[in-house]
Amino acid sequence: LDMTKGTTSFGKRKNKTHTLCRRCGRSSFHIQKSLCAQCGYPFAKTRHYNWSEKGRRRKATGTGRMSHLKDVHRRFKNGFREFTAARTKAGKIATKASNVEKKEKRAKKVAAAARN
Repeated sequence: LDMTKGTTSFGKRKNKTHTLCRRCGRSSFHIQKSLCAQCGYPFAKTRHYNWSEKGRRRKATGTGRMSHLKDVHRRFKNGFREFTAARTKAGKIATKASNVEKKEKRAKKVAAAARN
């Protein structure tokens, strides 16, 4: 019969309580509770507390890829324009039609110069 709390008791630890979390990737997902101790998965809102300043810093916006927010920032600079081309230095919107007109004008000038 074992009555100690130390060394021999530690040898009996073989069951895992936590496994990898799908969302944060840490080994903090409690198997029986089906809850992540780190990020709070499967709840929609990520777990964070104001008393943990470092913890908030680690999870803050900008610490990851920001694949969507980078795109939003770029579109914001351009005024969220859609279905148009970027403006030229002169301030006109460059379109295929205007490029065709320019080519035609150049061709006429070349033809006029060749005649003279």
